[in-house]
Amino acid sequence: MNTPHPTTDDTVHITCADGQRLHGHFIARSGGPDGGLPVLISPATGVRQHFYLRFARWLATQGHDVLVFDYRGIGLSLHGRLKDCRATLADWGQQDQVAALDWLLARTGAAQAVIVGHSAGGQMIGLLPNHHRVARLVGISASTGWFKAMRPGFRLKANFGMRLVLPLGTRLTGYGTTAMLGLGENLPAGVALQWSRWCARGGYATNAVRHRPEQDFHAQVRTPVTVLHAEDDDIANAATVADLLRTLPAAPRQAHCLRPRDHGLRHIGHLDWFRQSHQSVWPLMAQAVRGETLAVAGVPSGAVARAHP
Repeated sequence: MNTPHPTTDDTVHITCADGQRLHGHFIARSGGPDGGLPVLISPATGVRQHFYLRFARWLATQGHDVLVFDYRGIGLSLHGRLKDCRATLADWGQQDQVAALDWLLARTGAAQAVIVGHSAGGQMIGLLPNHHRVARLVGISASTGWFKAMRPGFRLKANFGMRLVLPLGTRLTGYGTTAMLGLGENLPAGVALQWSRWCARGGYATNAVRHRPEQDFHAQVRTPVTVLHAEDDDIANAATVADLLRTLPAAPRQAHCLRPRDHGLRHIGHLDWFRQSHQSVWPLMAQAVRGETLAVAGVPSGAVARAHP
């Protein structure tokens, strides 16, 4: 897949409402039709912004200004020692995504933007007070990661790693030892422990705002939501995706499950969507960004898992 025009990355700094400074890259559109909405790429848990840069540069050639960033405590947005970082997973939604979205809209002068949220990046729109400025949410491998909705073998592995090994490692080191579990970068302790609790309970970010109605926007979100997940993804499966969609009852929502072989791939899993080796799925992702109808099989729009108390 060739890039028609060269792209230029601008290193940027984003200041959150609480004063925390984030590091990001802004890639100005370099091709494609006029009128494409700006795109905010919100990373998965423990994944650095650089993982997304090739896709971001390609998306810029399709007519979109693109911003990708690191959450507080991750990559270039880690200031000082990881064990001293007091970030929480809720901060990533309530502070970091909010600030990144506002920064992108101010930079481009657009009224709305599209969020391409990878895993956790697509799971927290219900925490954003500026959710109305999101024209569309495209969730890639986005689900609640609810342990009980995973296949038995993987559920056992996830419970052991996330509910036993991770809390123990966090207590011993002062930070989330997720790298040893193959779960990306090591995490601030507050992020790691909150992540474990949310996945155990289901409903994901709704756990951050229980009994805090003034901070809970899930029922108010009317942004169209499209989730793309892969047949070989053990984390974002039909049931965990449905568990996410049911938390946004007022939003038009749909989910599509891709079979790797239909796209000339041996695997996609949870992470591979953004790798250069998987460019065959990028046009489909761009269609979702533009709000076009996707001709792929998937979970029916509005499908939900059983509600949690």
